[in-house]
Amino acid sequence: MFEKELILSTYLVCVGFFGLITSRNMVRALMSLELILNGIILNFIIFSNFFTNREGGEIFSLFIITVAAAEAATGLAIALSIHRIRKSTRIDQLNLLKW
Repeated sequence: MFEKELILSTYLVCVGFFGLITSRNMVRALMSLELILNGIILNFIIFSNFFTNREGGEIFSLFIITVAAAEAATGLAIALSIHRIRKSTRIDQLNLLKW
């Protein structure tokens, strides 16, 4: 009944994890993290429509979208400030946040 949607959300999460593990660019890692969150949101909406509590999954999805937007804004601000200092956004070259 909802196998195609679950396959799509699993694909989004897997592509996001692969991109998060293999990316060397900070912006690409943030985009991969957004893919993971979108796959999770899709799962919440699918299962809220499957069970009787329709409002629970959709409200929780809106909360996750809000948190993801704040995470993206904060992450891009950090990436921009690091790019201004180091002239690079490669994750393996960053040691700026170490103590």
